[in-house]
Parts: sequence; C-alpha cells; structure tokens
Amino acid sequence: MDDDEAMREALLDLLDVAGFSARAFDGADAFLAEYVATPFDLLVTDIRMPGIDGIELQTRLRALGSSIPVIFVTSASDAPTLARAREGGAFAYLTKPISDECLLHQIHAALGRDDD
Repeated sequence: MDDDEAMREALLDLLDVAGFSARAFDGADAFLAEYVATPFDLLVTDIRMPGIDGIELQTRLRALGSSIPVIFVTSASDAPTLARAREGGAFAYLTKPISDECLLHQIHAALGRDDD
C-alpha cells in the first residue's frame, strides 16, 4: 500500500511477474475496509500516508488480533520510526530505494517460502 499511484502499480507489476496475487490500496482506510472480510497473507506498506499512517495501520491490525506480516517500504529512515515499527511487530523495514530482489526476498521470507 502506498499513496503514490505509480509506486502501487510498479509493486503490483513486480508481484504479478513473481507469481503472486496482490491487491493495491491507496490508503489504510481502504485496506482496513477490505481486511475485515478478506484474508490477506502479507501487507507491504509505506509509513507516510495521508490519514492513517503505516505505523498506526500496523497497530490497528494487531489490535484486531492479526498476525499478518508487515513489510514497510519507506523513505522514513529515522531511528524513532524504525523502533516503533519493530515494536509493533514489523517483519521488515526497508528504506527506499530498494531493489526488486531485496523486496521479493523479504516477501518470500515473510511467507515462509523458499525464494530460489
């Protein structure tokens, strides 16, 4: 999830080519509305988004009892934000720019899959 449409589309393309089924959302509210009724295996999200930010989204998911792995892909590289993400149970915290290979490796690891 990213508020930047180009980033969302690029991520969807990458995941499609890698064989994943994925959906994109322009914000946390849209994701949460779908999450209640639809099981998701993984969340890739930015930190800085309008409205509910990525850290708050992770907090809300945990409050719902969700253990969904959360991978942050963000330009927010400050130590307090990283600490909050980790305290909230983030699987990975990747700072932009990242390579496709790095992101796919983290996704495979979060899903417990061999990425060879």
